[in-house]
Amino acid sequence: MSNSVEEIVTESTVENKQKVLNHNDSSSSSSSTDNDLKRPVHNKKIHLFDRHKPLHTALFGGKFADILLWRNKQISGGMLAGATVIWFLFECIGYHLLTLICHSLIVSLAFLFFWSNLSFFVNKSFIELPKIEFPEELWMQLALLLRDQFTCAFGIFREVASGNDLKKFLYAIFGLWIISTVGRWFNFLTLVYLIFAMLLTVPFFYEKYEDKVDAYGEMAIKELRKQYSQVDEKVLQKLPIPFLKDSKQD
Repeated sequence: MSNSVEEIVTESTVENKQKVLNHNDSSSSSSSTDNDLKRPVHNKKIHLFDRHKPLHTALFGGKFADILLWRNKQISGGMLAGATVIWFLFECIGYHLLTLICHSLIVSLAFLFFWSNLSFFVNKSFIELPKIEFPEELWMQLALLLRDQFTCAFGIFREVASGNDLKKFLYAIFGLWIISTVGRWFNFLTLVYLIFAMLLTVPFFYEKYEDKVDAYGEMAIKELRKQYSQVDEKVLQKLPIPFLKDSKQD
């Protein structure tokens, strides 16, 4: 009888010890998982200009972003080729806008008129002109983009002209000086064509080599901030400008 009681007691003590060990293991595993969740993630990608959205979303999405990123290669390539032909006719051949429009309409109307009359004699079907409808979504997105850009530009102009931030003032002067210098190298038509070509090429290549561009861009931005901090410390802070002293005291 005593032996059976001792066996029952030993079995109960072993079960209690096993429960305690299991509880400690579960608590240690839960604490480790909590620590892993609280641990900061260092593998987060840093994009150029502190962009947190995908490139397609940052370009307002939709068909407009599809064209810039060459999702539809036929439309993007056609627009780039058309712009190149127009620039070549105006810049190299010396065509004028009104002359080009009239000559294009003369050739198109003459061809279609004579083909419609000759089709009865050569047993050829008449060319049915397709019904062209410009997508409303594309033009709405373009209009919204232009509106946002103009609003942002006027806001920056107002903020810089208020005289509260010397850093933005110097950036604005430097940017306008670069634009004026580039404007002396090209005429207006060539400059518009280059901007249009860059809009159709730069986002595409940036998306293709995004990681490399972001890495080099981050290095360039750090170097520019370093140079600006040196100029600010050696030159700008010594200028007798009231708002510089106030900002330094704050």
